[in-house]
Amino acid sequence: MYQINKATTNDIQVIQDLAEKIWRPTYKAIITQAQIDYMLELMYSTAALNKQITELQHQFLILMDNEQPIGFAAYSTTDTPDVYKLHKIYLDFNYQGKGVGKLLLQEVEDQVKAHGANILELDVNKYNKAKLFYEKQGFRVSKEKDTDIGHGYLMEDFVMRKSL
Repeated sequence: MYQINKATTNDIQVIQDLAEKIWRPTYKAIITQAQIDYMLELMYSTAALNKQITELQHQFLILMDNEQPIGFAAYSTTDTPDVYKLHKIYLDFNYQGKGVGKLLLQEVEDQVKAHGANILELDVNKYNKAKLFYEKQGFRVSKEKDTDIGHGYLMEDFVMRKSL
């Protein structure tokens, strides 16, 4: 039985464990191991997650299969009142392709619509196969962007949007 819970700073370790388990296999064919290590520290250190939850007001959700955490998502407002940003959505590989990711994404969509969003936006690495998942869920590429994240690393992304 699947359950989606709102996360707090008390759940940082759970988010970190999931990120460690999911990130490396997801990105190993796309970016270098050194960049993966750098980005995990940059985005998933305790300090970074604490800041995202408390200061930046990112709402994290944890997807559970009974008592086992199997995925997570995070979203927030943007500078445009009716546009929300999906910052993260990751699912254990054993659950991919079974409609579970769609369930988590639908919960994000429901929550942001309840807050007045008309558009949900996300960034996806140009070479990430998740782009196909997003397209099946109604997202469309609106532009491309490259983001310098320091240490000579670049995030090469598609910005995708979905009307809600």
